[in-house]
Amino acid sequence: MCVADQEGNCISQIQSIYHEFGSGFIPEGCGFLLQNRGSFFSLDKEHPNTLEPNKRTFHTIIPAMATKNGRPYMLFGTMGGEGQPQTQCALLTRVVDFGYDVQQAIEAPRWLFGRTWGDSSSTLKLEGRIPDAVTMKLSDLGHEVERVEGYSQTMGHAQAILIDEKTGIYSAGADPRGDGIALSW
Repeated sequence: MCVADQEGNCISQIQSIYHEFGSGFIPEGCGFLLQNRGSFFSLDKEHPNTLEPNKRTFHTIIPAMATKNGRPYMLFGTMGGEGQPQTQCALLTRVVDFGYDVQQAIEAPRWLFGRTWGDSSSTLKLEGRIPDAVTMKLSDLGHEVERVEGYSQTMGHAQAILIDEKTGIYSAGADPRGDGIALSW
C-alpha cells in the first residue's frame, strides 16, 4: 500500500504474514493469524542464517520511497518473494531512466530469476509478452528460461505513487496482476 496526502505526508507499507495462512496459528481470542517469517532461519549451526539470539531472518519485505531534491518522489512496493527486489529495480528504472508513467512501469512485462511463493527454482521466468527473440537470446547465453503467461501473478503485485515536483500532482498505478486499485479524491 502506498499513501500520500495533500500535505505531503507519505507512506509505503507492506504487510505480510508470509505463507498464505502465515503460521496457521490464531492466538485464542485474538482473531488474527501469526506470521511465519522466521521460517527462513536455519537450524543448522553452520548456516549463516542459523537461529540464535540477536539475529534477524532473511525476508523480502521492502516498501520503498525514492526522494528527489530531499522530497518524496516515488512511493512503490510489490509482493512476490525473491522477485520483489527485481521488480522494485525495474519499476524505478522504468520511471527514472526511461520516462514511463507509474502505470506503464507496473504493467510492462516482467522477469523473475529464482524462487517465489515458496517454490524452489533457479530458472529465469519471463512473461509471455516478452518477445521470443529476447527469450532465445537469453537461452543462448545459458539461462534456463521458463515462460509464464502474460500478467502472471508469479511476478507479484506492484503499486506506486509518483509525485511531480513541479506541479505537485500525484499519479498512481496498480498492478493488473493482482486485485489492487489506485484511488484518489
